[in-house]
Amino acid sequence: MILTHQHLIVRALVAQPPKSIEEIKTWVKDLVPKIKMKLMGEPQAFYCNKKGNKGATCVAVIETSHIAMHVWDENNPALIQLDVYSCSELHEEIVFTHLEQFKPEKIQYKLLDRNHSLITIPTIKDVGYSTSAALADLHGV
Repeated sequence: MILTHQHLIVRALVAQPPKSIEEIKTWVKDLVPKIKMKLMGEPQAFYCNKKGNKGATCVAVIETSHIAMHVWDENNPALIQLDVYSCSELHEEIVFTHLEQFKPEKIQYKLLDRNHSLITIPTIKDVGYSTSAALADLHGV
């Protein structure tokens, strides 16, 4: 395997966020095989009930690195911050499609090449419409 060190950082405003530990863990577990990765153990998830910081967090160690998802569900739209770091090739469109279940209203992201330095891979950085339309733009459809 050739190591590629790609890091996807996502900020998404969503209409239907995961609101429980089980829901966020299931989402992360379901993402792993879709991006052709392997879990190294059970994802860890917690829910914070502190006013102004309410929401779920889930972290999973994958064979090639990690996934971390933080959700603040008090506001409408809710905020999701997501990190997917991999030492193998990462296809961001798979992650965006998987986020569709939360009804994203806006997605901003960066894809970093961390192989030799921190280079931003050319991407759509601010998607102000549906991820389906963004993916069509990404692929020139």
